[in-house]
Amino acid sequence: MKDYRHRDVALAAGLSALAGYVDAIGFLTLGGFFVSFMSGNSTRFGVAVAMGHWDLAARALGLIGLFVVGVVLGSTVARRAGEGRRSVVLGLEAMLLALGAGLLSAGRPLAGMVPVVLAMGVENTVFQKGGDVRVGLTYMTGTLVRVGQRIATALHGGARWDWVPFLLLWIGLAAGGALGALMFLRLGVTALWAAAAVVAGLALLSLLDERRLPRAGS
Repeated sequence: MKDYRHRDVALAAGLSALAGYVDAIGFLTLGGFFVSFMSGNSTRFGVAVAMGHWDLAARALGLIGLFVVGVVLGSTVARRAGEGRRSVVLGLEAMLLALGAGLLSAGRPLAGMVPVVLAMGVENTVFQKGGDVRVGLTYMTGTLVRVGQRIATALHGGARWDWVPFLLLWIGLAAGGALGALMFLRLGVTALWAAAAVVAGLALLSLLDERRLPRAGS
């Protein structure tokens, strides 16, 4: 992550916060299932299978499948638009979140969560390069491993602050989760509209940035 501009680090941290915000809303809406944290859903799937709770296992597996479809969709859009054009991927994410918010506001929670999970899969392709995700935005285990590795490197004479951008991703996700839960308790599922608006704003800012500074591969 050290080759990223400061603006890219800020965007990544902001999107991690957004993922935490949306995941908290999804978690509370779905009664303990996640819309961006698929490790948690995988554990829930395994436990449900072991206990013979097939309805819960099916829900967990469905969410995992939707997330993967979202990644495929975002990756395909990124490839076709040019992987440097993050605004296109962010625009797609914003539209999916707005669709989900609309369905949730109309009293259709399960249907509304379909585009929301797709949006979280799409988000993970914002920093795609060469067909691979360079920065994971909705899952933190690997990020925390990198924090530890970079701290160890610093303690052994390496770069002193390379661990900070990864820590910011975790802080963003945790803070976003707290904010999402608070907003859900105050506004219910309509809190998701704020997430859609934020991503739409990030898409616009990214578009302006791309027009000023064309990226390689765009």
